[in-house]
Amino acid sequence: MDIGIVGLGRMGGNMARRFARSGVRVVGFDADSSMRQPLTDAITVVESLQQLVDALPAARIVWTMVPAGDPTERTVASLADVMAPGDLLVDGGNANYKDSQRRANLLGRRGILFADCGVSGGIHGLADGYALMFGADAAAAAMLTPYAKILAPSPERGWLHCGPAGAGHFVKMIHNGIEYGMMQALAEGFALLHNRSDLALDVAAIAETWRHGSVVRSWLLDLTARFLADDPELADVAPLVADSGEGRWTVQEAVEQGVPAPVLSLALMARFASQGRDDYGARLLAMMRKGFGGHPVATEPGIVSSHA
Repeated sequence: MDIGIVGLGRMGGNMARRFARSGVRVVGFDADSSMRQPLTDAITVVESLQQLVDALPAARIVWTMVPAGDPTERTVASLADVMAPGDLLVDGGNANYKDSQRRANLLGRRGILFADCGVSGGIHGLADGYALMFGADAAAAAMLTPYAKILAPSPERGWLHCGPAGAGHFVKMIHNGIEYGMMQALAEGFALLHNRSDLALDVAAIAETWRHGSVVRSWLLDLTARFLADDPELADVAPLVADSGEGRWTVQEAVEQGVPAPVLSLALMARFASQGRDDYGARLLAMMRKGFGGHPVATEPGIVSSHA
């Protein structure tokens, strides 16, 4: 078995290692040479997409793990110019499913097969396996399945051919939207526990207790319990949470379908708020309260003035 991996960052690099440990011959490329060097002990590393394609026997399978948007667009276009009819290009990044449908059509006109594959598992996937959800036609799915069985937690579970092109990234998009909601619920709940200092609650012990038998037990709770055990105050962690494109796309999909998704939407809005995007609105609210009720407003952190 042979496969090419384009994008050797945290996810792509670990996927390459998992393949290699299972006896797959992996040829890897990353535009950033610093990402290539750490993989030279495990895989064949090349310096261009052309070299990668030349190093693989037909029919080739090339799996990309690059950021969504322009990086994926450029990578797919470049591979389309060097791959041959009958080859399979797998996009494993977090692309918009509509882009995946378009790319499948573009490559299909050249005779190149395409699969869009949502990948979940993060940095733990190397040891524990990845959850894979892919969209592809029958021919592409048949080529991809033996490799999916290697990346998944086991050959029998943790991977799914979800439907035609676009279906994999659509399912992964909804998966990430649900993830936003679950994370937000855990964060808010533990904030409420932490704030009751009068009850002297041990949030780390509570998290550990909930891991066993509770209806809210989950991998996210496992991770939460682990870092709370190390640092329950989290004083050195900045209160800023980034948002990936998939959370936004999930909310947009809810609007397009007219399907209510208030939890997913509010979880996304909470991330926006953490990034300071509610600062101007909060200032306006403070001034409104001053305007109708004479309430004081803060001019600097910790300083309150009724004249500001």
